[in-house]
Amino acid sequence: MSSIMRAFVLTGPREFAVREVPAPAAAPGEVVVDVERAGVCGTDVEFFTGEMPYLHDGHAAYPMRLGHEWAGTVSAVGDGVDPAWLGRRVMGDTMLGDRTCRRCRKGHQHTCEQREEVGIRGGRAGALAEKLAVPAWSLHALPDAVDAVLGALVEPGGNALRAARAAGTGPGDRALVLGPGTIGLLTAMFLRAAGAEVHLMGVAGLDFPRSLGFDGVWTRETLPDLPFDAVVDATGAAGAPALAVDLVEPAGRIVYIGLSGDPSRVDTRALVFKDVTAVGVLSASPGLAETIEAYASGAVDPRPLVGATVGLDGVGAVLAGERIGGAGPKVHIDPGR
Repeated sequence: MSSIMRAFVLTGPREFAVREVPAPAAAPGEVVVDVERAGVCGTDVEFFTGEMPYLHDGHAAYPMRLGHEWAGTVSAVGDGVDPAWLGRRVMGDTMLGDRTCRRCRKGHQHTCEQREEVGIRGGRAGALAEKLAVPAWSLHALPDAVDAVLGALVEPGGNALRAARAAGTGPGDRALVLGPGTIGLLTAMFLRAAGAEVHLMGVAGLDFPRSLGFDGVWTRETLPDLPFDAVVDATGAAGAPALAVDLVEPAGRIVYIGLSGDPSRVDTRALVFKDVTAVGVLSASPGLAETIEAYASGAVDPRPLVGATVGLDGVGAVLAGERIGGAGPKVHIDPGR
């Protein structure tokens, strides 16, 4: 096994290189995964531009190795790890709690104050590389029906599944998703799979959601005056949280999964007078297993969201906003290219 691998290294805002770096070894309790696919996400872009808050509050620092949406095959196991993991196709949780604090013991390890986040927080190297080391306990095995493309969509899908579940809609209900990006579209897919009538609202790229079979795709100006039992904010717009309150039906539910670079303001009096339930979704962690099941069964098929697949040498252009490939909003990285 080679002791050197290629990895995408971010050295500063808009400063990067694909370098040969030491390949990870399997520490006790950990595995090494040969990465087959990794997704690029908005969080990665914020690190690229230098806008990510973790860079300013001490949770992350350059140089860093990005990549938290991934799938691959276990190629080595450390001491204390079941050797049955060897050769297994897997994806893994991004959020790695300390497993000892009160939050972790209550099953909320994704909110652990001391958590590491793969490719994001605490110096834990990410998956934009040929190999990745992660704790064995964070792994989820992938069935044969979930290939590397779907596997690398499990992490964003877990966020979306949780958002859709928090919306609490089903047959006879109407839901509106603000923001038809990757998370918004995945949320819409899970809402539709649960039987809800789903509408989406955005500012651009609205033909693509229609190609996925969503007929109710609108701009703010064209949005019809309909009662929405749930509104999901999957945008990065500072004004969207308040807009969601305006658009939701009394006694409805609002789900916040998008994050703005600027503070958002919501008048809680409006929540009270409309008797609205508002829910925030931070992480995919509690939804990963169910997302894998949904992909394996075909209940949700996110493949069309992947508009392009490039090698490590193409990561910088993707993070810089260069449009690559087809209409789908998600770009995947194949480190073997």
